[in-house]
Amino acid sequence: MALVTTKNMFEKAFKGNYSIGAFNINNMEIIQGVIEACKKHNSAVILQVSKSALKYAHPLYLKKMVEAAIEETGLDVALHLDHGADFEICKECIDYGFTSVMFDGSHFDYEENVAKTKEIVDYAHARGVVVEAELGKLAGVEDEVNVAAGNATYTDPDQAVDFVKRTGVDSLAVAIGTSHGAYKFKGEAKLDFERLQTITDKLEAAGFHNYPIVLHGASSVDQNAVATCNEYGGQIKGAKGIPVEMLRKASSMAVCKINMDTDIRLAMTAAVRKALAEKPEAFDPRGYLGDARNDIVAMVESKIINVLGSTDSMK
Repeated sequence: MALVTTKNMFEKAFKGNYSIGAFNINNMEIIQGVIEACKKHNSAVILQVSKSALKYAHPLYLKKMVEAAIEETGLDVALHLDHGADFEICKECIDYGFTSVMFDGSHFDYEENVAKTKEIVDYAHARGVVVEAELGKLAGVEDEVNVAAGNATYTDPDQAVDFVKRTGVDSLAVAIGTSHGAYKFKGEAKLDFERLQTITDKLEAAGFHNYPIVLHGASSVDQNAVATCNEYGGQIKGAKGIPVEMLRKASSMAVCKINMDTDIRLAMTAAVRKALAEKPEAFDPRGYLGDARNDIVAMVESKIINVLGSTDSMK
């Protein structure tokens, strides 16, 4: 049992045609819910923290809770910074003991993205930490990410090869049609699997064998959770995510990490709304947060089985 990097996880995932779930954490109940599900299925897991979560809970609190989960369950867990905006926040998380960081320089022009990513890679690798970066722009809104659909751009396969060569980054988040937040599609969902395969083939030809690709904005936006939220006073209208079968296909290709945040938020919010509506006299947070934790367990189990294919990946 240990706090580990994603290196070995991704090697096994690529060869085994499955993905590792990367679940955003903000508090104890989310950590416990995710870890309990992964323990049941002996699944490797990445617990990731956004800039907003760092502000909300503080990196030291989050790291200590993750360490407690590891000690209790015996799982290997990677602790990852999600969408680090600059060198300073990446450095802070590395210095606090995170084992993986993501630098999101996708909003910079290409050369500046390369230079800034390389600076973080050099600092992280010297300390045994792995780095994820992003090339292309995903649309959507989630925490610090806010990109209008008209400004989204798909990842260029040739540029991806050049980027990996020049930065030494350990994994690459690509834009192939996913989107942040709960409102991913107005019409029919579509992912560019041909582009994903081309990126993989070009990286392989350039000598980057079994190179791990990451999908951001990959929540399915469970319609049962949305319906429960709305039934008990919510106003989440028209929310639509990535179909499970598309995510499973991506997992069987070069995608080794799938990010899911919105699905956790929806499961937790639905459970809390339902609990408080059914028992308006209740004011003990252990009751409704306990219900939320149970629903997170069920949601993550479903992801492990139906999306990720990561059951028994700890073997």
